[in-house]
Amino acid sequence: MYSITTATRKVNDLLQSKCRIKAVQGGTSASKTVSIMLLLINLAQKDEVPTLTSVVSETLPHLKRGSMRDFLMIMKEHCYFKDDRWNKTDFVYTFESGSKIEFFSADQVQKVRGLRRDRLFINEANNVSHDVFDQLEIRTKEFIFLDWNPTNEFWFYTETLMNRTDVGHIILTYKDNEALSKQIIDSIEQHKTNKHWWKVYGEGQLGEVDGKIYKDWKFVDEIDHFARLERYGLDFGYSNDPSSIVAIYYFNGGYVLDEVLYQKGMSNKQIADTLKELPKALVVADSAEPKSIDEIRSYGINVVKAEKGKDSVTNGIQLIQDQRITVTKTSVNLIKEYRNYLWKTDREGKILNIPEHQFSHSMDALRYGLVSLLKKPDIKIPAQSKAIPCFYPELGI
Repeated sequence: MYSITTATRKVNDLLQSKCRIKAVQGGTSASKTVSIMLLLINLAQKDEVPTLTSVVSETLPHLKRGSMRDFLMIMKEHCYFKDDRWNKTDFVYTFESGSKIEFFSADQVQKVRGLRRDRLFINEANNVSHDVFDQLEIRTKEFIFLDWNPTNEFWFYTETLMNRTDVGHIILTYKDNEALSKQIIDSIEQHKTNKHWWKVYGEGQLGEVDGKIYKDWKFVDEIDHFARLERYGLDFGYSNDPSSIVAIYYFNGGYVLDEVLYQKGMSNKQIADTLKELPKALVVADSAEPKSIDEIRSYGINVVKAEKGKDSVTNGIQLIQDQRITVTKTSVNLIKEYRNYLWKTDREGKILNIPEHQFSHSMDALRYGLVSLLKKPDIKIPAQSKAIPCFYPELGI
């Protein structure tokens, strides 16, 4: 991690430009969102006439774990934050100047087509439709910030950049982030051998990230009442990687995935406690951690090891690709991994049948659980574990 100090110089220069649309394209850890939020906060504090700034993202869960979290982190680190000025219901902060910064999601139609504002920031604009951008843009008085990772071409390149003369467009990389630690820099630079990943996330250049493993998943607001809980998939992590738990439901001929846990530093006891608070279902965990599985089982959790063997990863991925998959919109980390889960490539860019590790945690967890359903293995639940999966008693299942 790094300490928040000032906005990246390039973003500050873009703010000073006369362009109405200020577009920030960049790779990983380039300080796009943090820099923009720092500038918007600074403007709101200095306003002589009160203004309204809207910060918009794909969904409310994405907003809470992205730009809103960055906003609150900045405010608290700089000792600006005052609890009585933060409306936790409407997600609006009112500054001493009278200016406000509000947060809402692109799927809140009444707000997208609602009141006007002075300033606008669309975070990860490539995940927001052009229609939403149009509706927000015509209701914004001063300027609009956009930011995104350039994983593929979208409306900014085909509509906005090509057809308007009021666009300022910059590209940031991790090298523009003066506050980045050497540890994170080293981690990023280890990916140089993956040509497609490096072009997008290392160099911040537009590209189609080749080797995306999963495609065409759908997203829903919530799990249908008639969906049947089938499994939990569990991937272990600790200090460097997060532990991940994915709940797997069967509904209407397909599977619905819901992120239950995605967190570093979780002990086996904490993982077990998390599972105890959930509806009961069999847990299928990474077989590389037999001691962890035994410990979690000792806390009364029905947990078994995932079936592994030669080509089990690629075969499991193929099984999952053949299913109709839906993900809840609250599963922010799972969705992020889905969008960035790639096959490794060699130095010439040839795709290998080995997944990249960086975005594999939820992907591994769901694979453990879902493959155990699809392959119908003869799973023997340990005798000492008496808990019986109970799905929806009121439906008789």
